[in-house]
Amino acid sequence: MTNTPDSNQKTNYGIDAPGVIRNLFFGGLILLIIRFTFPVFRIGSTDIDITWFIWPGAIFTVESILMMVYSLYGKYKHRSRMLALIDWKGDEQVLDIGTGKGLLMNGAAQKLTTGKSTGIDIWNNEDLTGNNMEEALKNAAVEEVADKVEIKNENAMNMGFADNSFDVILTNLCLHNIYNKEGRADACKEIGRVLKQGGTAVISDFRHVKEYQRNFEHLGLQTKLFWPNYLTTFPPLRILVVKKP
Repeated sequence: MTNTPDSNQKTNYGIDAPGVIRNLFFGGLILLIIRFTFPVFRIGSTDIDITWFIWPGAIFTVESILMMVYSLYGKYKHRSRMLALIDWKGDEQVLDIGTGKGLLMNGAAQKLTTGKSTGIDIWNNEDLTGNNMEEALKNAAVEEVADKVEIKNENAMNMGFADNSFDVILTNLCLHNIYNKEGRADACKEIGRVLKQGGTAVISDFRHVKEYQRNFEHLGLQTKLFWPNYLTTFPPLRILVVKKP
């Protein structure tokens, strides 16, 4: 399935965690309204001071704005940072786990000549607005890489690929959505299984990253953990580079 690019089209990689952004923004706004409308209220003969509501209200509101800035601008810089950690030759077989609307899949495809970039997902709309295969294909067409990508419905904990299938594996803000430790360990084991000897996985997340590192090291893979970039990501995202010796 391919899409013909339109010169008037632009890529649309969606808003990450839209429900979280909405809840933070309106929660913060409500706290600020209460703070300035009813700074003190009375229960019986007791006056209760709630002027301190300004602090959580301000924090929630600022966090929602920073998450929106990441979705609209920061994640493109973060994609470049992740892709720069690979020594590209152009013939790589690439896997993007939790591809969503194809941000990493398409970015990797731009580095390829004879290689192929495969994106997998289970398409949860809570994770990303407009999260579906069709939108990822549209973005691939706009970025003029539709002939270098393939998208499949796959679960990270039980992938249908053969052992040693991919030279490069990428994933961003995906594995933390597996809510139990055993499931995350299964996903790490699957990444190690389908990664080729000498291949590299680049994993980015804001939670459980040291847990992922321990899982991979237990499997005999080499790891390097980078500090988060506080200027371009929110929540601050760490990057774990995994190599299969």
